[in-house]
Amino acid sequence: MSIEEFEKIVEEGIQSIPPQFLEKMNNVEIVIEENPSPEELKELKIKKNDWLFGLYQGIPKTERLGDYSQVLPDKITIFKNPIEKAARLKEDIKEIVKDTVWHEIAHHFGLNEREVREAEKRRSKK
Repeated sequence: MSIEEFEKIVEEGIQSIPPQFLEKMNNVEIVIEENPSPEELKELKIKKNDWLFGLYQGIPKTERLGDYSQVLPDKITIFKNPIEKAARLKEDIKEIVKDTVWHEIAHHFGLNEREVREAEKRRSKK
């Protein structure tokens, strides 16, 4: 899949987030990388045969204090190659991207990994 086509799918994933959340996102950049770096995999203790689809790096909104200014943007990275390897069809890629974008934005709003997983379970039941 071309990077342009993948970018479009990521944009669709972003637009699938409810507007009330998108409006409250600030000082966050969403980028696409081919693969996570070896350092990122090591830091997150990702095993050799596991995939990392996305990564949130920054200061969650729940931890920002009143003097939060002049700070580099938070960064949400979506990793193209692991998603493509995990997917069988283009529709699978779209679903993985949508779920990954949602997952990483949840971290931006302050949910930890356990809370995100619990919210994902509730979300999948709807």
